[in-house]
Amino acid sequence: MKENLSDRWRATTRLLAAGFLLLMGQLACAQAPGKTELRYQGWASKVLYPELAEDLGYLAPVKLKWVGNTTSGPQDIQAAVTGDVDFGGAFNGSIVKLVAAHAPVKAVLSYVGADKDTNSGIFVLQGSPIKTARDLVGRKIGVNTPGAYEQYLTTAWLEKSGVSKADIQKITFVAAPPVNLEQLLKQKQLDAVFLEDILKDKLIAGGGATLLITDYQLLGSFGYASYIFTDRFIQQNPNTVRKFVDGTARAIEWAQKTPRDEVVARLEKIVQARHRNEDKTIVRYWKSAGVGGKGGIISPSDFSTYVDWYVSNGVLKPGQVKTDDIYTNQFNPFSQALGSRQPGS
Repeated sequence: MKENLSDRWRATTRLLAAGFLLLMGQLACAQAPGKTELRYQGWASKVLYPELAEDLGYLAPVKLKWVGNTTSGPQDIQAAVTGDVDFGGAFNGSIVKLVAAHAPVKAVLSYVGADKDTNSGIFVLQGSPIKTARDLVGRKIGVNTPGAYEQYLTTAWLEKSGVSKADIQKITFVAAPPVNLEQLLKQKQLDAVFLEDILKDKLIAGGGATLLITDYQLLGSFGYASYIFTDRFIQQNPNTVRKFVDGTARAIEWAQKTPRDEVVARLEKIVQARHRNEDKTIVRYWKSAGVGGKGGIISPSDFSTYVDWYVSNGVLKPGQVKTDDIYTNQFNPFSQALGSRQPGS
């Protein structure tokens, strides 16, 4: 009898162990990324947070495949919609417009913003007669992409300074690659230029230009650009998206917590190793992560600001786009750690 009980116990134990191993295997398969290579576009002379995440080992087993550079956020997210790349990033206002056009996309992570150390601004040459927002009327301003963030910020400053809509329309926004704007200003082909983060700080360090206003001075600390995936990609590859957001969010947090010199050294190493035709010195002007939320968590105001602005300017109809439909924090580990279930989550 004792022997039978012992045999039964051993058999039961073996069955339980086998069941446990099967369950663990199923869980591992359920959490494993389906697609392990993500195609993307980079930016000349910049290290994107997904690139930093891959270098830190946070994306494995997912790998990035660089297919070239972009100079425009709207082009980058449009490439994601058409399937030329797997994810793209752009100004949140551009994402709002894309959703308003019924593009099936979802923002999953904030990756660019303004803070006291990292911000963007409008420059003129030293000695320029342009001193105030009103002085820009009738002038040519160089921006990365007309209709995107730089134009929004400039227009917000003009409106806040009391410049009429009729006078604002007299300003010409000229598109040029960000790395070329400083040269165009110094050649006097443009009256003013809008430069972001490290390109702004490079111009300040080099001298010869005057800073009129920064986005941080105008609006404080906030996030203004996000990464998007199409709804179809998210549905087909939820674990890949989760790994991408998790790894990139951790890279942002790493940059937020790590001493500046160590971050710059890492960025320089990445730029040197990738052998692209670009200015390898610009990353030395990196100052801070420049992302408002912890680990790139998206705030409702990151999108509602532009929805409201477009409605007030007649670009969108009231209720045409709901902020909750534009983004999600469900893949961000910091959102989950904070117990955050914000709108859009």
